[in-house]
Amino acid sequence: MPTEPAPLPARRAVSPLDHHLEAVTGHDIDTLWTYRDRGVLDEPHAHLVDRHRELAKTQTAVTFYLRLLNRLSSGEFDVDDALFTRMNRTVDQLEEAAGARDAAARQVLAALKPIEAAATASTPRAPQLSADDQAALLAIAGGAKLYEHLLTGRMSVTAASGTRIPHARLQRLEDAGLGLRDTGHPVHASQPVALTDAGRAALFAARRTPTTRAPTLPTRPGTPPSTPAHRC
Repeated sequence: MPTEPAPLPARRAVSPLDHHLEAVTGHDIDTLWTYRDRGVLDEPHAHLVDRHRELAKTQTAVTFYLRLLNRLSSGEFDVDDALFTRMNRTVDQLEEAAGARDAAARQVLAALKPIEAAATASTPRAPQLSADDQAALLAIAGGAKLYEHLLTGRMSVTAASGTRIPHARLQRLEDAGLGLRDTGHPVHASQPVALTDAGRAALFAARRTPTTRAPTLPTRPGTPPSTPAHRC
């Protein structure tokens, strides 16, 4: 029974604030994006990931125009009026893309503020989860239903992934306030099971990788650590 999202062959996205997000949340970017798609994240973290995706798109545009400008100035083309026109147009496009990236970076930082504040606030500790509890919550996050066999009356939980969760474990999760059944549906016809906000928070905290300190951010928001800032 898998307890982690399947590892990806490469990073989904590279943005100037990746390291900051990872330091604050305790998760790498691939995991955050995967958890967002699977419905594991609570509203503040989901909002953060959505803003980060927008930042990743704008960073792609900056990289494209920067590479194009480098190519135009590489000596590959004749130095004439046509080249100057293309270079001037590319500089304008790069400047516009950089502005959009910086605006997106500010949105990400704004989305990070409540998460950082919550992390430093004195709040009750999340319940300790066993590996089996974590696996069950992760499976439920992707969708699950509780069934009652008409003949035997036996209760069973099946997740959309095909994972089966013991009914007793579901009851423990419900008692802890981490899971919730939709009792508006008859159990013999299946009752949808979902995570509560507390369940998402507990699962997210359980999967969190301890972080010693947040890395230093680039001086200029929106500038990748490995790429010098270029503004013409």
